[in-house]
Amino acid sequence: MPTKDGVIGVFDSGFGGLSILKEIVRSLPQYDYLYLGDTARTPYGTRSQEVIYQFTEQSVDFLFKRGCRLIILACNTASSEALAKIQQDYLPKHYFDCRVLGVLIPAAEQAVAKTKNNRVGVIATSGAVNSLAFIREIKKIKPSIQVFQNPAPLLVPLVEEGEHNSPMIDLAIAKYLKPLLQKNIDTLVLGCTHYGILEKKIKQIVGSKIAVISEGKVVAKKLADYLSRHPLIEQQLSRNGHLEFLTTDLTDKFQKLGSQFFGSDIKPRTIQLY
Repeated sequence: MPTKDGVIGVFDSGFGGLSILKEIVRSLPQYDYLYLGDTARTPYGTRSQEVIYQFTEQSVDFLFKRGCRLIILACNTASSEALAKIQQDYLPKHYFDCRVLGVLIPAAEQAVAKTKNNRVGVIATSGAVNSLAFIREIKKIKPSIQVFQNPAPLLVPLVEEGEHNSPMIDLAIAKYLKPLLQKNIDTLVLGCTHYGILEKKIKQIVGSKIAVISEGKVVAKKLADYLSRHPLIEQQLSRNGHLEFLTTDLTDKFQKLGSQFFGSDIKPRTIQLY
C-alpha cells in the first residue's frame, strides 16, 4: 500500500462506510484510498459519547500513521459524537496540517436543499438521534425547518447479520418510518451508512413524493467540491488509484457483505488498533 502522505482515509464502525467509499471512488477514481472498518467493536450507536470518541480517535490516529492526509468519518455516530472534538482539540495538537471531515453536514445541507414544506425526517442510530446533531446542523442552515427524528436500533444489527433482504427487516423499516410519515415530511435523511443498502426498500415505503437522501452520492459530491476549494490539501494527495481495505475483525460476513456495499469484491486484511 502507499506509505507516503497523500492517502484519503475512510473510517466506519463497520462496513456500511463502504457504500460511501464506492461513490467517492466512482466520482474521484484517481486518488489512493484506505478504508478502515472497526467491526470488532461495532455497533457504535449504542455506546456512550466518551467511548465513541475514544474508538474514533484510535482509528483516526491509525489512519494518519498509515499515510492519510484527509479522513472521512463515514460513520454518522462518530460524525455526530466525535468529529467536533477531533477537529477542535485532537488535530491542532497532533496533526495540524491534516483534515477530518464527516458525513452529517453534507446530508444536512442536502436535506435543506430538497425540502419544500420545511418538514424533514431522520432515521439514524440511537446515538446519532440522541446527540441532536442532525437537528442542530439542519437548523443552523435554515432555522424554520422542522426536523423529526426516530431511532432505528434494529437496522444495523440486522444488516450486519445479512438480513437486509428478510421480511423481518421490512417490518422494522415500516415500524421506524411510520411516525415520521405521520408528520407529513417531504424529505427523509438516511442517517446511517448501513441504511444505503436499504434505500430501495425505504423508497418503496415512503413513495415517490418524499425525497430520500442517502449519503454516498452527497458525500462524494461534497468531497470533490472541498478539494477544489482547498488546493493545498488536494496537491498533497497521491494519485495511483490504489484501494486498500482494513478491518479489526475479519469474517466471511465482512468479506461478503462488504463486497455488496462496495459493489465489487474486496479483499480486506485484519489489523489491531489497540
